[in-house]
Amino acid sequence: MEDKKANIVAVTTVVALIILIIVSRVVLELSKAFFLICGAGVAVILAVFAYLIIRRHYNRRRMLMESRLVSEGRELRTEYSFLRKVAGVPTKFRHKDLEEATDHFRSLVGQGASATVFKGILNDGTAVAVKRINNGEERGEKEFRSEVAAIASVQHVNLVHLLGYCCSPGMPRLLVYEFIPNGSLDCWIFPRRETQNRRGGCLSWESRYRVAVDVAKALSYLHHDCRSRVLHLDVKPENILLDENYRAIVADFGLSKLMGKDQSRVLTTIRGTKGYLAPEWLLEQGVSEKSDIYSYGMVLLEMIGGQRNVCLIGNDENRAEKKWQYYPKIVNEKMRQGKLMEVVDQRVLEGGGIDEKEVRRLVYVALWCIQEKARLRPTMARVVEMLEGRTAVDEPPETRMIIVDLLSIDEDTPDGHHRRKIAAMAPHLVDSNLPSTSTCSFAMSIISPR
Repeated sequence: MEDKKANIVAVTTVVALIILIIVSRVVLELSKAFFLICGAGVAVILAVFAYLIIRRHYNRRRMLMESRLVSEGRELRTEYSFLRKVAGVPTKFRHKDLEEATDHFRSLVGQGASATVFKGILNDGTAVAVKRINNGEERGEKEFRSEVAAIASVQHVNLVHLLGYCCSPGMPRLLVYEFIPNGSLDCWIFPRRETQNRRGGCLSWESRYRVAVDVAKALSYLHHDCRSRVLHLDVKPENILLDENYRAIVADFGLSKLMGKDQSRVLTTIRGTKGYLAPEWLLEQGVSEKSDIYSYGMVLLEMIGGQRNVCLIGNDENRAEKKWQYYPKIVNEKMRQGKLMEVVDQRVLEGGGIDEKEVRRLVYVALWCIQEKARLRPTMARVVEMLEGRTAVDEPPETRMIIVDLLSIDEDTPDGHHRRKIAAMAPHLVDSNLPSTSTCSFAMSIISPR
């Protein structure tokens, strides 16, 4: 546009000067004044042509440089995008693109207390799982940052791969993961409910043992092989996915914490799922990698027995006749009696092919992991060695399962005397050298939703 205006001004100027010279010739004839006007006009005309030539040359060079910069910028963006993919750095997606990929968030895969997951197909045909964080603005932002910080820079075959994210203003936070086809572990180890329409079945013993090793390796990597230790803090079957080969993928880092190598434990508010929370967390003594190990032990027991660790049994019609069942206590008793095969999922027993030595090893490891004194629990690196048979597994010691006492308490007790009594004795059952700051955490945490 500027070039067009400059050309119009130049042509107008030249035409006006030529007309001026012609008029001067007619009026002044060949006088001295005419030659002065003619010389000045020719000089201005030559100057205008020189300006146009220089401007054209400058514009040509500018366009050449711009095209070169555009080309280099395109190459840099391509290279940067390639390096991001190679390095596993998450990509920032537009909300509109993810909305289209998930059919306007209609392809529901799963839903939890804090997030909803949808299946989507990106423009390049990649199948993804889009996690929409449903919490309020402050808590949702905290969970979003925790998950990105924990998983963005880690690379492990048994950890879910974060492909990207979306944090558009005024919109829910979105996280984009690789899509894992076989869903979560709970659909494959617990009996299916009639209302459950997700993919699932009964996982064989061989596959369960392999999943146990996969999850142990993933947690060992987070605890020992990252620059900052990553505490998952929400290990449960719902957060363990199975790929097309039924190998385990640990997912959902919404509650995770980063922990320095020189830290022994960190303080955080009580969150998570009942049945998987370590006693020291319930007592607000802080969390460490040993808290993940406790949760892992609970998951192992559920994989062995095909049932929840904590559940209500009894008459469905009469709530007063119902009572809590604590599966780890049953397993511990059967182990002392030498009847370990009685705790194995009956559906798996019917399929056959179960090695009793593997059952014993898995039970021993699980009971070591759920020791209420955190210092007695093995590290995840040692758990991997135990499961792979590279280290002998001794019979675990007796442990006072204080969860049993909690489950036996009537929730409607008005004076709370028994709760206070258990809270007072609990620190001695966990780690006596660590002070407790709570006297009522147990009652609150044990009834938190799954």
